[in-house]
Amino acid sequence: MPFPLSKNQAALLGLVALFGPSFNALAQPAQPEASSTPSASPSATPIFFAEQTLADLKQLRQAASASDYAFKQVAHLANNIGPRLTGSVQAAKAVEYVAEEMKALGCNVQLEKVMVPHWVRGVETAELTQFPRQAAGTTQKIVLCALGGSVATPPEGINADMVVVHDFEELKSLPREKVNGKIVLFNHSFDKQIAAQGRGGDAYGQAVVYRSDGPVAAAKLGAAACLIRSVGGADYRIPHTGQMNYEDGIPKIPAAAVTAEDGDLIAYLAAQGETRMHLVLTPQTLPDVESANVIADIQGSEHHEQIVIVSGHLDSWDLGTGAIDDGAGVAVAMETAHLVQQLHLKPKRTIRVIAWMNEENGSRGSKQYAKDHASEFANHFAINETDGGAGHPIGLNLKAKPEVKKIFEPVAKILQEIGAGTLNLSEHIGADIEPMEKAGVPAFSPMQDSRFYFNYHHTPADTLDKIVPRELQENAAVVAVAAYAVANAEQSLPR
Repeated sequence: MPFPLSKNQAALLGLVALFGPSFNALAQPAQPEASSTPSASPSATPIFFAEQTLADLKQLRQAASASDYAFKQVAHLANNIGPRLTGSVQAAKAVEYVAEEMKALGCNVQLEKVMVPHWVRGVETAELTQFPRQAAGTTQKIVLCALGGSVATPPEGINADMVVVHDFEELKSLPREKVNGKIVLFNHSFDKQIAAQGRGGDAYGQAVVYRSDGPVAAAKLGAAACLIRSVGGADYRIPHTGQMNYEDGIPKIPAAAVTAEDGDLIAYLAAQGETRMHLVLTPQTLPDVESANVIADIQGSEHHEQIVIVSGHLDSWDLGTGAIDDGAGVAVAMETAHLVQQLHLKPKRTIRVIAWMNEENGSRGSKQYAKDHASEFANHFAINETDGGAGHPIGLNLKAKPEVKKIFEPVAKILQEIGAGTLNLSEHIGADIEPMEKAGVPAFSPMQDSRFYFNYHHTPADTLDKIVPRELQENAAVVAVAAYAVANAEQSLPR
């Protein structure tokens, strides 16, 4: 699940949206060459990347651009295994598959136990049974999906009047009697203009709060159920799922997302007069299930105790097949190990591939890793998570001290050959690596074109065809080059 972009990143991606990827090569200033020998001056900048390391990085970039390994991995996860909602048979199969693939590459593989939630989707139907100037004997079908973690309606469903609001403030302005016993719809639109400027994360951040917090806000005023307008840019009557929250002491009410078109339909009719819905949702929350994070190490040749993480999350929502969210991220991390082994490179530090479990609806894998490895965070040298799909990367996001951006300039010069030479200081990189970010471990991820990602994210349209193989190769190159650069750095990165 991606996060809002910084203003600098948004501006850069906006230029990409206007002028195309070819703009990057023109827009980048010349990067200084890394020196191969120390200066005689005692105040000289320390050397971070030896000439041999820079040569290896170029070789990695070229190999990634010619490899179909990552695409084969995401294809298997999406097509052969399918949706991988936490607790499902498919999620368990995915753990087994990635572990075997990493063993086949010669990695030291461990499955680290995680107890995860097991929520399953059931029947989800809705229709408008009463509305102004209705033709006798007719109803209007509403396309929706339950939000992750939602409770069920009674088996026979809920029959209630609709209350449509745009935002939290409008809801709060209503007296309780206007909401009590009714179905509240938050008809807050995803800002497609912002997304088109390359700021998809910003648009998502503005709208997703209604998915996470809307049900509690509605329940506080006595609502019988809560609906939200789907959080995304698709206008093809496609619903968008995702996790919602409940709050202790507040009644748990059923929650679902309607399509953008149906949000507009309900709002149009409710503005004319009484509009009534019959809603049926039958999800279940079953007992927790044992699962695992997949941990695969290529041991460092000199500082094996120091760890560089490359990662993505293995679970996905159940409407699509989890290709862009986040089969692509897992595949890119696996490709890093594949390329290093294929080229017989010897990283000085341990490169650790992690396929996280349960990012989507609980972050249990991340929390368990933090619990088990917190004492080792001082030796976690750098960390990556790729969880923004597989769009063309224009560079690297860095969650680190400002001086790290200068350190990475030789790496950016190598990545600029594929139009990915931008370096951006970011406030946040990934949900699963957040505990390590907070501990001060330098973090990085590909800085991706997000204009179209939220058309498919968390929807039935998250399928393999949305991945452009060439762009997936570019993401693999960015991650592999950055990971190997820090794994072979001559100096420690500042924290």
